[in-house]
Amino acid sequence: MTRVLIDCDPGHDDAMAILYAAKHLDLCAITTVHGNAPLEHTTRNALSLCTLAGLNVPVSAGADRPLVQPQLQKQTLHGKSGIDGAEMPEPDRDVTGEHAALTIIREAKRSPGELVLIAVGPMTNVALALRLEPKLPELLKGISIMGGSTTAGNVTPTAEFNLWADPEAAAAVFDCGIPVMMAGLNVTRQALIGAPHVARLHGTGGPVGKVMGDLQDFYATRSSAVYGLAGAPMHDACAVVPFVHPELIKHRACHVHMELASPQVRGTTVCDLRVFKSAPAAAARTQLPANALVALEIDGAAVVDVVVDAVLSYDA
Repeated sequence: MTRVLIDCDPGHDDAMAILYAAKHLDLCAITTVHGNAPLEHTTRNALSLCTLAGLNVPVSAGADRPLVQPQLQKQTLHGKSGIDGAEMPEPDRDVTGEHAALTIIREAKRSPGELVLIAVGPMTNVALALRLEPKLPELLKGISIMGGSTTAGNVTPTAEFNLWADPEAAAAVFDCGIPVMMAGLNVTRQALIGAPHVARLHGTGGPVGKVMGDLQDFYATRSSAVYGLAGAPMHDACAVVPFVHPELIKHRACHVHMELASPQVRGTTVCDLRVFKSAPAAAARTQLPANALVALEIDGAAVVDVVVDAVLSYDA
């Protein structure tokens, strides 16, 4: 069973990803970061989710702001709490007291070469861990992120929220020396929870299914109102899928450049997906070595089904 640590900013889709991962993988820790809501809210949401589902997983709080740019303004897509739409239980535990970056390093050193770091919020904690422990890439089995896009963005025309929220941190992750598995908006928006899935969650009669059904109903409504989507996108679960149901997502190795300089396209992932069957024309710039495995194809309907199945199993 793959050993994973999830760094997140819960978040409706974060919650589904955590429950999916905890059911199928060895989830050793959860670390929280600023993003969908301020750090105090994302941390409380993670603790409440663990209480709701009975997850015996330590939670460590991390960075409350980006590395360089000013602290983010409050986000509204996920509501004031970061996970509006249902009454979450009062947490029955507290955070570890250890900074998230230190938790990432400690868990990587505990089993060198075995830990997969799944980062589904801004990359600030991961970048701090890389700075504190330069050998971290050698200690990890891999890094899987939800972020970026090969097509359009959602914050700007080209930039996706998680990487736009701290692009310097994201650049450090892509440049860390091990291929980063990237699930961007181009695939994650194909995995949509709609009314039939919400009905399935509500139909269990159990506390987990009911709460998660209410949450995803709220998120689907907001996603439709803001982006015109036909459901609640399971963005973050797509970064977990390769380690549970790898047949449902396909990646391609390429070089990803994280744009930092231009105000117009800051936070954009420039994915070099060009194909040359022979030496390119003189005007073409040489391709840089691949630093990422970028998701290009996904069976979105099947992904939603397996994630919902995992959540329903908590009430079985």
